[in-house]
Amino acid sequence: MIKKYQSMSITEIKKILIKKGFKIYKLKKNTLSSRFKSLYLSALASLFIIGISSILPSTFQLISGSLKKNKVVENYSKKYLDKALSGEKLISDNKIDEALDERHLYEDVEIESGPSKSVRIEASILNQVFEDDNYNLKKVRKDKLVKPFEVGMLPGELKQIESSKSRKDLFIRIVLPLVLSENNRIKRDRTTLFKILNKNNNSKSEKNWLTKKFKQYGVVNKDLSTLKIRMDIIPVSLAIAQAAKETGWGTSRFAIEGNALFGQWTYSGEGIRPAGADKDDKHKIATFSVLKASVRAYQRNLNTHSSYKQFRKSRAIQRDNDEKLNSLELANYLNHYAETGEEYTKTLKIIIQQNKLQDFDDAKILPTNIENKNNI
Repeated sequence: MIKKYQSMSITEIKKILIKKGFKIYKLKKNTLSSRFKSLYLSALASLFIIGISSILPSTFQLISGSLKKNKVVENYSKKYLDKALSGEKLISDNKIDEALDERHLYEDVEIESGPSKSVRIEASILNQVFEDDNYNLKKVRKDKLVKPFEVGMLPGELKQIESSKSRKDLFIRIVLPLVLSENNRIKRDRTTLFKILNKNNNSKSEKNWLTKKFKQYGVVNKDLSTLKIRMDIIPVSLAIAQAAKETGWGTSRFAIEGNALFGQWTYSGEGIRPAGADKDDKHKIATFSVLKASVRAYQRNLNTHSSYKQFRKSRAIQRDNDEKLNSLELANYLNHYAETGEEYTKTLKIIIQQNKLQDFDDAKILPTNIENKNNI
């Protein structure tokens, strides 16, 4: 019997056992090895997940950084157009508005060297002329239009006008057109300058014009960035306030005798020596042929002298921000104009505010020509 079963195959034996009621199970091979393999794969997967988690933040930063808008880099090719015009080396930003060539600053300013080119008109006559032409400050504040009167000399009777309001009113009407006229001249120059900056090639006349302006503003090395900063207007309210402060609203000896509206000093040439000056003090108050020349010299002084570099910088910032020039803010940078320093700037701001001088900052002077210009 045993021999019979020995000759049978495993499959036949399996069938016989199943018929007899036996249950047959197949043993799993390498059970222990499979368990170790499963544990190994789990550990490997865990390490992979941990590794991915650790590099995700830096990867995200790298990707997001590459997607950020590129930083805007200013194109200085126009800013330093002088290189194209003259072959000069580029000038770095920290050199802008630094050096000053004083030789030609006031060549276009009529310093008094003889009798005045104007005639002094009495205050009463000036008032009547202004009234006949409907030139009054109330109308100017409303319409923002100024009649183009060009008064050459202050009336000597200003100090005799008892009403401070009437005296201030007449003084402002005299100085206002002069400041606006000089500001217009600077505005025209700025327009020409920016046209040149926006051109790829410049004509000989444009280059000659630039050379002339470099001299007027004392610009060294033909630096156009410096010229752009210096060639700008002085807010009307600030100019009138300084003229009022320096002349006592037009009553000072320097203003009456020398057409000096802004008390500028000179150490050579014509001038009026201050009565209380020390013997060793060599300075004089510069005198001018007409009042308008004093305004031009004052503007050139603020636009070029190193003492007012911060004034010009603040003005340029206001320009870059497309802001209206703020005389109250700019006044803070004129502490070097007088020996009283910060007190001087406070006084200027009080004059501007009390007399509402900022009303005139956006005023326009009516057009003139040689035939109809009101010269007095």
